[in-house]
Amino acid sequence: MIVRTFAVLLTAASVFAGPAVAATSYPERAPIAAYMMANPAEEIALARSAAPPSISANAEILVLGATGYTTAVKGLNGFVCLVERGWDAEFVTPNFWNPNVRGPDCLNPAAARSVLQHLLERTRWALAGLSIDQMRALTKAEVAAKTYVLPEPGAMAFMLSRQQNLTDQGKHHWRPHLMFFVAGAADGDMGANLPGSPVLHPYAIAPDLISTFLVPVDTWSDGAADGMK
Repeated sequence: MIVRTFAVLLTAASVFAGPAVAATSYPERAPIAAYMMANPAEEIALARSAAPPSISANAEILVLGATGYTTAVKGLNGFVCLVERGWDAEFVTPNFWNPNVRGPDCLNPAAARSVLQHLLERTRWALAGLSIDQMRALTKAEVAAKTYVLPEPGAMAFMLSRQQNLTDQGKHHWRPHLMFFVAGAADGDMGANLPGSPVLHPYAIAPDLISTFLVPVDTWSDGAADGMK
């Protein structure tokens, strides 16, 4: 069983982004430098763009280093913002090792206490050079040992940045959206993937250990209207 933890956004971008172009293959991890941004200030600004300033201005901000994420700005409101890379997505996504992926994400306090640790762990594994198969095995071992932490009730995240870069197929971004992390939920429990419902669940093979449900919204974090409706 593949554990669906977070960042289904890359799948959504690939599925819903618009006209497809020839896909680039990323069969293995690129050199670590390819995943780094030019400087911490640029990464901090991009991370903050994940949520409205009323939230991100007081959030903790993480930036990526050679061995994992570190805190660049201390937070005051319990939210944590960072720029995700492709390895935070499904193991089966073609963008898993894509060094161009930049997914600004801002997790609420419940997600920061529960979901974030898996994201940070996955990043450490990727930077250490582990293969996808090795990551799968480690994740399955955590589940079997009952040490895998499930999301707290109410865990969710904002992905409202117009600067997001999620795929090399068609448009590089998807719509502004919220993500809700739910343990053991079937699509019917959330009204997902039904006609007229705004709730989406790519990779809808549920119930699963953790499901990530997406809800598109009408505006980006800077207040601009979404032009992809």
